[in-house]
Parts: sequence; C-alpha cells; structure tokens
Amino acid sequence: MSTRMQPKTPTVKGPDEWFTGDVYFNAYYAGEEPSRARLNLVRFTPGAHTAWHTHAVGQTLHVTEGRGYVQSRGEDVIELHPGDTVYTPAGEWHWHGATADDFMCHLAMWEAPATGEPETVWGDKLAPGEYPHRNEESAS
Repeated sequence: MSTRMQPKTPTVKGPDEWFTGDVYFNAYYAGEEPSRARLNLVRFTPGAHTAWHTHAVGQTLHVTEGRGYVQSRGEDVIELHPGDTVYTPAGEWHWHGATADDFMCHLAMWEAPATGEPETVWGDKLAPGEYPHRNEESAS
C-alpha cells in the first residue's frame, strides 16, 4: 500500500446531547484495521464544553489555540493553553471545553477498542457549579 491523501471531511456541529454551547469538529482520521487510531479537530466557542464522558481506550488532547479546561471526576480543573497536551486514561469520566471568555481548539486523539465496545460513553451534562466561571477580580 502506498502513501495516500485522506478524504476531506466537512465540519460538523456537535450534537446538543454531548455538548453545552456551540462545538464544531472535523474528523481527520479514522484508521483502517489493524489501526484503530482516531483524530479530530474540535473547536469550542467561548463557554462551550462537553458533557461528562469516558473513552474505552483513553484520549489525548493537544490544544492548538485559545484557552480551555479539562477535568476528571473528583479532580481539580486544569486550565489549558496552546501547546498543552493532556491524557485521560481509559474509562475515566471527564469533560473539556473552552473558558467562558475565549475560544479553544484541540486535536483529540484516541483509539477504537478492539472488542467492539463503544469508543465513547456519554453521560450527563455538567451540573450547576461544575463549570468554572471566571472571577471578575482576576480579569485583566
């Protein structure tokens, strides 16, 4: 098999069941067996974020622009900046998205499980108070 271009996919708006706010993504790569690799570019508008979810084989995010957050259930919120890369292990409930006052774009990389189980399990949207709100005193 020779090197080949991947077909361009259209930008898709993320479904309301999975996201709060407006989120758009491009599915750049879905590996063919034996590869199970996945790669999406995800764009979050200010304040937009995912619902709680898990990945069967874990997920790596690489922030390309803007500012955002990621949080695993029961852990502290981590603020993300361009160039940051974070990994969430398999089966760990987490969410991620943009800060309230900035866009955030990241590459999302994960693998489909070999067992045929779902790649991602979606849970509830964030409860009131789970999404961090900017402290007006710290705004500059």
